[in-house]
Amino acid sequence: MQSGKNAAASAKEAASNVAASAKAGMEKTKASLQEKGEKMTAHDPMQKEMAREKKEERKHEAEYEKQATKEHNAAQKQAAGATGMGTGTGTQTYTTTTRHQTGTGGI
Repeated sequence: MQSGKNAAASAKEAASNVAASAKAGMEKTKASLQEKGEKMTAHDPMQKEMAREKKEERKHEAEYEKQATKEHNAAQKQAAGATGMGTGTGTQTYTTTTRHQTGTGGI
C-alpha cells in the first residue's frame, strides 16, 4: 500500500513540475513576443533597449517561479515522508529457520 501512495506522490510531483515548466515556457514566449511588438513600434534606440531589458526580466522571473515551484514540490514530498507516508526506500530483513540433519538420521 505504501508503494502505491509513494507512486501517487511521485506522479503528482512530476505532473506539477511539468506544469511549472510549461507555464514558464509560455511566459518566456509571451515576453519575447511583447518585446518584438515594442521594438517594432519604438523609434528610439533607448526604447528598444528598454524593451529588451523588460523581456529579460520577465524571462528571469518565469525561471525563478519554475524553480521555486520545483523546490516546493520536493519539500512537500520530503515532508510527507517524514510524517509517516514513507518514501519506499527502506529495507526489510527476513530470517529463516532451517533444520539440520545429523549423519545418524536424528534431528
